[in-house]
Amino acid sequence: MNYLKKILKKIMPQQKYEYYWSLTNAFTSYDLNGKFFKTLKICVDFIDKYSAEEYSEIKYQRLQSEIDKVLPKNDISIRKSINQLVKMGFIEPYLISYHPQSNDFLNAKTNKKAETLLSKIVYSNASLNRAVNEESDLKELNFLIKTLIEYGKLSKEEITGLMLVDLSKHTTDFLSQEDLEYYKNYAIKIDFYDRKYNQINHFCNLLSKLDDLTFIKGDLYFTEDAQRIFGEDLEVLTKGRDPYLHRLYKYQLQEECEEIYGNPMCVLEQLSYPVLIASHIKPFIDSDEIEAYDPNNGLLLSRTIDSLFDLKYISFTDDGNMLFSNRISEDVKDFWKDYKLENTILNEKRKKYLAYHRNLMTAIDGRA
Repeated sequence: MNYLKKILKKIMPQQKYEYYWSLTNAFTSYDLNGKFFKTLKICVDFIDKYSAEEYSEIKYQRLQSEIDKVLPKNDISIRKSINQLVKMGFIEPYLISYHPQSNDFLNAKTNKKAETLLSKIVYSNASLNRAVNEESDLKELNFLIKTLIEYGKLSKEEITGLMLVDLSKHTTDFLSQEDLEYYKNYAIKIDFYDRKYNQINHFCNLLSKLDDLTFIKGDLYFTEDAQRIFGEDLEVLTKGRDPYLHRLYKYQLQEECEEIYGNPMCVLEQLSYPVLIASHIKPFIDSDEIEAYDPNNGLLLSRTIDSLFDLKYISFTDDGNMLFSNRISEDVKDFWKDYKLENTILNEKRKKYLAYHRNLMTAIDGRA
């Protein structure tokens, strides 16, 4: 037997370790009450219960048994699922503790709140070199997002190249343009994308779940930047908009204005601009099939007002008074403060949509 091993060792090619950002991916969804949520709850409760006990393989096996009792058999790899929690920053290596906001995530009342907490935890604490029994202080996702801040956009090829960066050899918070180009080309040269297709897509899936990040045609943007760049087209690019139903939706808003004011016009400024935007109150991306084309979920606005409204810099009370985000300057507030929506367009359905819009503005202001 030993002789056979020696022969095999000589004739088989030796595998060389390849460094890259590796995300264990037992979960692709992070919704409340889903598998990710349930696994995290078991881990947090287990850590609280056995906090005084030192880490050991036996302790780790007990945790796996606890998860195995709750989740469907063979549904996920239990070791992989725990490692993903560690890599994402929810659980500390050696099961000694968990992120302070892990419990806030578990107690979140809405998926939107959970998404924001997920984003905070991942940004501040994710380390893809960690494992249950291995510590690391390298913050790859933090590094990527700071690189995105620097350049405003990252292509799929650049993200793939970034996954080859060994942060232990970099002292800056983001990658220089020269290095970004180098790693992108290096990834192409070594055929990294095709060889690690699943790993790269797992990683991009996590990025797509983070607050204020969005992929447009394979390029990663901050959502607010994408809204400025693509405008109305962003809705088409991120969620398939039916062009015919959207035309009918806009016609209904125009007809409403004709009935009330005599002409299609901006319902806030009451000016008949040559170009008017059928602006969604509850964002199209958040709307179901009925809400997406419900004229009560729309306001006919000028480009200027639509931009402020769409980016949640302004909103309106049920009485039509304008509300201002704390992100907007005082001179802009002074200019628009006396404008309001008339009661003639503030029906009960529209008021419900406006309440949703106000909550979005408040949530964004709280994160700013």
